[in-house]
Amino acid sequence: MDLNQVLSDLEGGNHDDIEQLLQRYNQEVSPDKLCQSTLTVLRRQVPYSCQRTCLETLRIMSRDKRVLSPVATREGMLTLSAMARLSTGEEAEHSRNGLQEDTLSEEEERVVVEALKCLCNVVFNSPTAQQVSVEVQLAPALCGKLHSAHTWHHEVGLFTLRLLFLLSALRPDLRMCLRKDCQAVTLLTKMLEHTLDIHWVGPYEAARPDPQALPIPAEGNERAMEALKALFNLTLNDPDGEDEHQFRVIVGLLRHLLMLKTETMEKTEEVHSHAVNLLNNLPVSCLDVLVDLPVQGGSENYNGKNLEAVQVLLDFMEKRIDRRSNYKEGLTPVLCLLTEASRHHREIRRYLKAQVLPPLKNLKVKPEVGNTIRNKLVRLMTHVDLGVKHSAAEFLFVLCKEKVASLLKYTVFHLTLHYTREEPRPNPIEEMTEEQKEYEAEKLMKIINEMKRHDVFRPMVVRPDGRLGPLEEKLHEPIEEDPASDSD
Repeated sequence: MDLNQVLSDLEGGNHDDIEQLLQRYNQEVSPDKLCQSTLTVLRRQVPYSCQRTCLETLRIMSRDKRVLSPVATREGMLTLSAMARLSTGEEAEHSRNGLQEDTLSEEEERVVVEALKCLCNVVFNSPTAQQVSVEVQLAPALCGKLHSAHTWHHEVGLFTLRLLFLLSALRPDLRMCLRKDCQAVTLLTKMLEHTLDIHWVGPYEAARPDPQALPIPAEGNERAMEALKALFNLTLNDPDGEDEHQFRVIVGLLRHLLMLKTETMEKTEEVHSHAVNLLNNLPVSCLDVLVDLPVQGGSENYNGKNLEAVQVLLDFMEKRIDRRSNYKEGLTPVLCLLTEASRHHREIRRYLKAQVLPPLKNLKVKPEVGNTIRNKLVRLMTHVDLGVKHSAAEFLFVLCKEKVASLLKYTVFHLTLHYTREEPRPNPIEEMTEEQKEYEAEKLMKIINEMKRHDVFRPMVVRPDGRLGPLEEKLHEPIEEDPASDSD
């Protein structure tokens, strides 16, 4: 059917004609058939420009979950993998040639990028495609591609990492294979070292960023975030643990990343957020790498530790508090990180307490009033979200060395002092005559009796056994006379 004619008929026809026209169009131009035909074309020896156009068509259609059945097959996934130059188990049978990324022409690179985009859409939208990806060993093929990460052009690297992230997120059963068999954690770490241009000057210490250096380019920042997201998935719930040395390398890398800036404040905060999420997955014993920098030196007040990265995390936390939205996902990760770091590392706790809970000076001000970080955290202790409330309270509790009295001192106790130190107020009945006092007392008794009659409240007394009871019981008790009180 001619598309221009269809559009013209739609605009000028009545509803019966339109219905018949669209039914015919749907039958003749089936998206499933178009997907299948496009895949058939891709298996032929067609020019790169044609391959790219076919893949662009598939990418657009792959956003629709209802038309993915021809692509989410073994043959369809192998075809796309071959277009993306991924060496799957059966790639030799389907690949066009053996060219590497660093020898690709611009047209060939566009084909690879479009194929990777298609794979990302298909894997994200189709559980069937996810299972087929496991069967054709797509994840190991992606790790094989990581070996040549230093040769990547930007979009090739970006969508390779995004596809690895999607597979590791949607198929938790792949994580062990990726960690143990494919060495994905090590490969991603090395890729980050290259992207961030890291030079090690100690076992876990990266050379200090040049203050005059340009910020991380936008493209490098994008790839870094995709790598951090994939590493987050691969370090979730690791029962066997990894080499502690590898974890410490990652912490050293993340410390360096926290000290870097990107081209915008928003992107800097975003990449720092991914760094915080990943730090939460790593053993808390490794977090000493954040402050243990013997080459660069540190503060004498904290046993020579360098607390710059901890200050960056504290600033990040305060920004998330000030945003006043999405606390559960945006704030609680950094709160949990700083809480655990403080609980297990003395210098970190001492530094954070000095910043968050400095000595109290003005006891007349309520702890939740003001713009200090302490005021903001105390306000969070009454947040409607129980998780946020608990995280804020636990952080302050740990800073107080888990001593209740100390926590009350900074958050509650001085309010009692505030009220006891208020200026005395004048007694309203001092200027009244005895008749006025009697009148006000009678009026008050009438109000109380009316409220009792309607069960608004019930006066109570303490019984001899310590329990509360209604006042009426006391009023109806017989009065026992004390013989010793008799007088003539």
